[in-house]
Amino acid sequence: MFSTPRRPAYLLATAITVFTTLLPQASAADSLKDALIGAYKHSGLLQQQRALLRAADEDVAQSMAALKPVIAFSAAATGTNANALNSFDYSASGTLSAQITLYDNNRSRLGAEAAKEAVLAGREGLVLAEQQILFRAIDAYLNVRRQRQLVALRNNNLTLLNRELRAAQDRFDVGEVTRTDVALAEARMASARGDLASAQGALSRAMAEYANAVGRKPGDLQAVKPVPSPAKSIAAAAEFAQRNHPSAKRAQREVTVAELNLARAEAAMGSTVTLTGRIGVDDDFDTTETAQIELSQPIYQGGRLSSLVRQAQARRDASLANVHVASNDVRQSVENAFADLSIARAQIQSAERQVRAAQTAFNGVREEAKLGARTTLDVLDAEQELLNARTQRISALIDERRASYGVLVSMGLLTADYLKLGIQTYDPAGYYELVKDGPTKKSKQGQQLDRILKGLNK
Repeated sequence: MFSTPRRPAYLLATAITVFTTLLPQASAADSLKDALIGAYKHSGLLQQQRALLRAADEDVAQSMAALKPVIAFSAAATGTNANALNSFDYSASGTLSAQITLYDNNRSRLGAEAAKEAVLAGREGLVLAEQQILFRAIDAYLNVRRQRQLVALRNNNLTLLNRELRAAQDRFDVGEVTRTDVALAEARMASARGDLASAQGALSRAMAEYANAVGRKPGDLQAVKPVPSPAKSIAAAAEFAQRNHPSAKRAQREVTVAELNLARAEAAMGSTVTLTGRIGVDDDFDTTETAQIELSQPIYQGGRLSSLVRQAQARRDASLANVHVASNDVRQSVENAFADLSIARAQIQSAERQVRAAQTAFNGVREEAKLGARTTLDVLDAEQELLNARTQRISALIDERRASYGVLVSMGLLTADYLKLGIQTYDPAGYYELVKDGPTKKSKQGQQLDRILKGLNK
């Protein structure tokens, strides 16, 4: 048996529940992780790069087709009307043919291997695009926070200057200062309003960039902590990046592609052996079966084949040189990223000391001005020094956060997987495994591909 609550207490509890329900619920502030997830899911650049990679996957399927037989069917019907003889002749025939390359000096196999390596190089390009998208979102997120803090600082400064203007006007009314002091305060007020308008404009641009990078307008944004460095030293970071950065790995893949294309160009100067079989039937149902083995060998093409070999050699040499360029660029990027982080941390310490000193100086000057020992200009100058110091501190803190993520970019680690965003990431190998063998549209794999493509185009 249930007991009935006492009515006054019951009514009070009910009223509290209803009241709290009707109150507007405070929305949780967006985190940097939320922004990165939004950028990853809504980036048009990533979608573009994925589509281009799928197109490269199809190059593998097409190159593998050269290793398979080609089967074709043809039919023809002919009618002849002889007016002089008042007769009409009709004939029909059909032919089923199959052709396969038995030997082509490995040219087709080398083409397939080059296409596979090009796909692997494209996957590294996709990682580069992912890093670009995520860092853009980080930069946009931090810039919105920077500009919002600067707008708040400018607003506070305007309030402070307004008080100083009133104080100067009051002192002028009693004859303690001249009209010049009031004019100086008014000039600083006008300048502060202009600075506030400029800061608000910069905030509007930062919010527009955020919406473009993340896919939605920014709400309240949580503070960001600097991400720990994954390397203990610059040398260790550089060594890691030279082995694992997507730009370095892509350069290596491109060398392999160039070497395979060179071997393919040399193979084109060799012989080709093909086997062809045909079965034909005419309108009398008479059948004809033929088999043919054909050997072909280029002898002279005006120097075209030799030119193609030299061209492939030049492209191989260019790709080898690009490996060194990419390696050096990666090392420099790592060193620059660590330097930026070190500079930002030093600027934070300097800005903190500057803010403390400027605050002490401002308080002292303002008190001395009340006693008549300082002018209005002295107070305004001290206030400007404090404003500059606070502005530098805001920028230094934001720069440190940005630089810490810049270290990850330089090492090739700014990815959804490394950041543990907790979302389903794009698997480039999934589509490749389905298409590499060139499935037909009516096959089980072909139907699966159709479903995937329809899902991607939604």
